Amino acid sequence: MNNKKGFTLIELLVVVLILGILAAMAMPQYFKAVERSRMTEAVTLMANIADAQQRKYLQVNRYAAEYTGLDVAPKGASGSVFYTKGTSAAPQNGFAITLVNGAYNVGKVTAERVAPTGQTLQYNYSLERFYTGKGTTCTGTDTNGAALCADYCGIDTLAANASCCSTGSTGACADATTL
Repeated sequence: MNNKKGFTLIELLVVVLILGILAAMAMPQYFKAVERSRMTEAVTLMANIADAQQRKYLQVNRYAAEYTGLDVAPKGASGSVFYTKGTSAAPQNGFAITLVNGAYNVGKVTAERVAPTGQTLQYNYSLERFYTGKGTTCTGTDTNGAALCADYCGIDTLAANASCCSTGSTGACADATTL
């Protein structure tokens, strides 16, 4: 009678191979979920900034050109550009959130993904929201960014360098005003 218990080397290799295949299939979805959470953070921050700009307009009949003029500003924000991670000298894996004011009291807030110095991003896209608008325009500047924007806007596909609105339409949001 053979009472040896355990697994053979072949059985262990097969299990490791199966686990590797499952991990390889799951990793892209994990990275996409992480990027969607970053995008949601930026959209929420942009909505708060747009609301603060509307309150500022009601107070002084113009929009604030810098974060210090807003009643709700991200911690440490000064000037017209705020980095969610790092600084302009040393950006991290986050967003550059910029206040853009135009003539006739038209303004918007933009968010562009920034990578740490010397690194590239897997998802390249930018977001735009006008202070008086309710929708956020997403523009994917590469294939992965376009796919993420399409997912965010609730549409099937989006070409690279094309835009869609968070309300589900392609192109810029209908409530957007050009600067």
